[in-house]
Amino acid sequence: MDKEEKLPAHLAIIMDGNGRWAKKRGLSRTEGHKEGVKRVKEVIAHCCKIGIKYLTLYTFSKENWKRPKTEISTLFNLLSEHLKKEEPSLKEQGIKLNILGELEDLPLFTKKIIQQVIRNTSQCKKMTLNLALNYSGREEIVQAVQKIIKQNLPPEKINIELISKNLYTTGQPDPDLIIRTSGEMRLSNFLIFQAAYAELYFTPVLWPDFTPDHLDQALLEYSKRERRFGGLGSC
Repeated sequence: MDKEEKLPAHLAIIMDGNGRWAKKRGLSRTEGHKEGVKRVKEVIAHCCKIGIKYLTLYTFSKENWKRPKTEISTLFNLLSEHLKKEEPSLKEQGIKLNILGELEDLPLFTKKIIQQVIRNTSQCKKMTLNLALNYSGREEIVQAVQKIIKQNLPPEKINIELISKNLYTTGQPDPDLIIRTSGEMRLSNFLIFQAAYAELYFTPVLWPDFTPDHLDQALLEYSKRERRFGGLGSC
């Protein structure tokens, strides 16, 4: 990535295609998820190296609970093992871990490891890594509204800024660029409030094949786009 090219302050990625990657190779979905974890590590390190300040990865949605129990168990085992193993590296790179979603529904061992890594990386300042985990964009908005109602504010005090302050991403800029792998062209309930003016980039590359070079291609295209933040009248 050329240093002269503009980078998004906040990059979000929908990591899609692990299952299809495995199916194409006659492997189990577990093998697809394992390969996907390798790409996660590479992409996180690359983003930190080139100067991305906020990186959000769509890790596990509320809808994912509908998957087979064995697959869910595998996903949380992989997540737990990866976070435990990578904690020293996150600290060394200056990466702070943050979670977007509801931790209370996660397996206890996973929740404990997440809380440990959050605590031990809390002073890191080079990059914030958001994992959207047990996450739903619509539920996030509902919870924000519920928090506001409890503040007993008059209706005229409720505005976009107030809602933003009550989202999981409070204190962070909205995503500038959202990438989705595997060829699907939808947000799938991901950061739907924050994504109002995000640039979207869709690639047919399946997540386990998505390398830092593919990421640089997306960032290069982003750098060439002219950002517009208004409605139709701004065209």
